[in-house]
This record gives sequence, C-alpha cells and structure tokens, in this order.
Amino acid sequence: MPELTERQQAVLDVVRAYASEHGYPPTVREIGATLGLASSSTVHSHLAALERAGIIERDPTKPRALKFGPNAAAMGIDDTETSPAGGARTGIGSIVGGIDVEASVNVPLVGRVAAGAPILAEENVEQYVPVPKQLTKRGNSFLLKVSGDSMIDAGILDGDWVVVHQAGEARDGEIVIALVGEDADATCKRLGKVEGRVALLSENELYDPIVPDVLSIVGTVTGVMRAI
Repeated sequence: MPELTERQQAVLDVVRAYASEHGYPPTVREIGATLGLASSSTVHSHLAALERAGIIERDPTKPRALKFGPNAAAMGIDDTETSPAGGARTGIGSIVGGIDVEASVNVPLVGRVAAGAPILAEENVEQYVPVPKQLTKRGNSFLLKVSGDSMIDAGILDGDWVVVHQAGEARDGEIVIALVGEDADATCKRLGKVEGRVALLSENELYDPIVPDVLSIVGTVTGVMRAI
C-alpha cells in the first residue's frame, strides 16, 4: 500500500472523524471547508488517491456513498463502530436504526410553490405522504420534489423529496426553499452571502451563486426522502 501524503492523511482524518460523529460521511464541500480547500476538484483528487490505495470506496453518482475499503484496517480503522444514533453501521454511508418509522405524520406533497399563492392550498396538494417525525419540525411542513443537480454535494439529488418547514425567514447556512423574483418557481439552495449581499448558493461547483434583487424565503429544509 502506498504511503499517504500529508494532505491525503488529513482528508482521511476528516472523513473518519466526521463519520464517527455523525454516522455518515462528509460531502466533498464539507471536507474542503474543514481543511480550507476552496477547490472541490482538489478534494476529489485526494479522495481518488485514497480509493486507489484501497482505503476508501466510492460511488461517484452519490454524494455521500463512501465507505472504508479493504486496506482501511491497515490504517487502524475499525469499520464495525456504532453510529451516534445507536444503530450498527456498515461502511460509513449506511445507518440501521435511529429513526422511528412508526412515529410518522402525514405531510402534504406540494406540486408547485409560486409567488402570491398559499403553499398548502388544497389545489396545490398532490397527495399526503407519511414522514418520520424526526424529519419534521413543529408547525407546518410540506414535501417538495427537487429537480436538477445543483444540490448534490449536500446529498439532495434530482427527484428527491425535501421535507420543508414553512417559514418566512432563515439563518445563513441553512438550506432553504426560496422564490427568486416575482414570477419564478421555488428553488432549493443554501442561504448565504456574496460580497455582503444575500445569495442562494448551490452545492455543486458547476453552478454560480444566485444574487437576487427580490427574494422570498418559503421554508427551511429539514429532511430528504428518496425512492430507491
């Protein structure tokens, strides 16, 4: 097994520490933020080196599908640890337990969110879907289907349903559903700032930040549901 560079070891340490704390692996963006690496491609190159060394294994089509490889044991990594939620972890991308699927609430699946229209109006609700209570917050919640790949590094993929807590404001760093302009449909982005201005940030380096003149927060994302 090749000897790791200092930076490759640092990336591995971040992956291991994050997985130990959260029970699932970090995204490329989260690794970069921890190590002060602005370029996602740099993080990808270090992960590729770890994969070639057999220390990790990845599914490039999924942002958090990363697990320890056959040579991880040689690095002193025990892949049979227990996740913080108390469930057994297989690899670092799969958690069994921790969510009580029996304790669920029916949440409306909204077909479209538009400016000036009541979100939960009956004509906007396509169906009601049982959602684990852990994915919702007190107050009104709804489901919205995501289109596109602008949030893949946050683990939100094209076709996912996001669980949204209806709210008119959000904090920097939160993932939100927002309306940009007066006639636009809703978009899912991370709320932040660019040069002191409120911005909507993608979790995919292929997309530039959106710095809107008119912005309306619809709600904050509290969970993600995916059909397999």
